[in-house]
Amino acid sequence: MTAVIITGTDTDIGKTVFAAGLTHALQAQYWKPVQAGLSGETDSRTVARLSGSPTLPEAYRLILPASPHLAAEAEGIEIDLAHLIPPQTTGTLVIEAAGGLMVPLNRRTLFLDVIAGWQAPVILCARTALGTINHSLLSLAALRQAGCTMLGIAFIGPTNAAVERTICDFGMVAHLGCLPHLPSLTPTTLAEAFATHVDTASIRKGIAL
Repeated sequence: MTAVIITGTDTDIGKTVFAAGLTHALQAQYWKPVQAGLSGETDSRTVARLSGSPTLPEAYRLILPASPHLAAEAEGIEIDLAHLIPPQTTGTLVIEAAGGLMVPLNRRTLFLDVIAGWQAPVILCARTALGTINHSLLSLAALRQAGCTMLGIAFIGPTNAAVERTICDFGMVAHLGCLPHLPSLTPTTLAEAFATHVDTASIRKGIAL
């Protein structure tokens, strides 16, 4: 099995849409280990709808839209890391982490700790809006300190070449493209935008496809 991890500088930055585009482009399977918040369409359902690819069941489906440790505690449970081992699949597995790197899974473990333990290449998704330089460089530093292999950074939003280059230069990370916000988000528009704006060839090379 080949795996690639999608994480972000924050929550609600578009990494699920990016994960859907990548899942389709690689003809991969998708796994969201922890889903916190069940009202409306879950991330797995969004990816299934936009990618047309198989999604695997979440290890935890938590009702409260909050940090995973708080969502679990609200239901009287604790997230067990033994349940967060990536499932064995044929082909490629796209794994989407929850929120940002420093969100706790329980009172002892951050999501970053689990990402590092998976030992798969990481794509960091980042906004292009004001504040992204600080958030992105902090996230890249944390990933490297944890021993993660960085495949690159992908930006989401209106392109800002100067900001993107600053982050890549200081963060010493590959630029994997900038996926714009799409006024009409459908499987077709996402696939077309992903093919146009994301360096899928470098991603394939980085995960040895």
